[in-house]
Amino acid sequence: MTSVTSDHSAPKRRHVPFQTLRVIFALMIREMATSFGRSSLGYLWAILEPIGILIVFTLAFSIIFKQPPLGSSFLLFYATGYLPFGIYNTAQSKIAVALTQNKALLFYPAVTYTDVILARFALISLTELTVSVILFTGLMVHAGVMVVPNLPYIFVALGMALLLGTSVGLMNATLFEILPFWRTIWKILSRPMFFISAIFYLFDSLPSYIQTILWWNPLVHIIGTLRVGFFPEYEGAYISWLYVVILSLCLMTIGLINLRTSNKFIINN
Repeated sequence: MTSVTSDHSAPKRRHVPFQTLRVIFALMIREMATSFGRSSLGYLWAILEPIGILIVFTLAFSIIFKQPPLGSSFLLFYATGYLPFGIYNTAQSKIAVALTQNKALLFYPAVTYTDVILARFALISLTELTVSVILFTGLMVHAGVMVVPNLPYIFVALGMALLLGTSVGLMNATLFEILPFWRTIWKILSRPMFFISAIFYLFDSLPSYIQTILWWNPLVHIIGTLRVGFFPEYEGAYISWLYVVILSLCLMTIGLINLRTSNKFIINN
């Protein structure tokens, strides 16, 4: 009797991971159609949008300054600031609304809230990393940069941007459902991030008392890491990967605890 039970239960355990992967892949296809299928440019828009923003930055600041704070290319300097911020912002904003936008799917037994989050995370990661590789390669060729970039620093910076954005998004995905007023508070808190993350300037060039305050902004460390990867002369002594990782894991833990303790309320609310 025992052997019959174990024979029937074993295939079920083997099929669970495969079924989960199928669900996540199906959700990714759905996300792709929703995110890029509405535009006639489709996936191309993911590349054209940051290029347009960088061109505007370059035209605006090249009129004021004769040369960028690092290197000789305004485009490359602002790209090392804007693209990691864009990765973080895309991840946190899209994952924050993942549960709300897919709530109807959560009533299907095969779909769980973790499937929804993982599918969106996977699509964001593939899209943003592909766009970053294409843009940085094109900008380095355009700028005539002869120095070999420090790839470990570059991928660590992009990975930390994804980790931080995912952690913030996961925390907000639950808080937006549990505490509706948090959505308004978060909009107010996040607005200054574009200006206090060292996108247009170097963290080192700020007065020491401002550095002491802005050091706690994890995006400053991420953007600094990426600039170390592209500009060998830049040291970035203030950078702390440990701080970014610990902060991200703490925020992710908050989101996971909220999902585990309040998932029924979130789904049925």
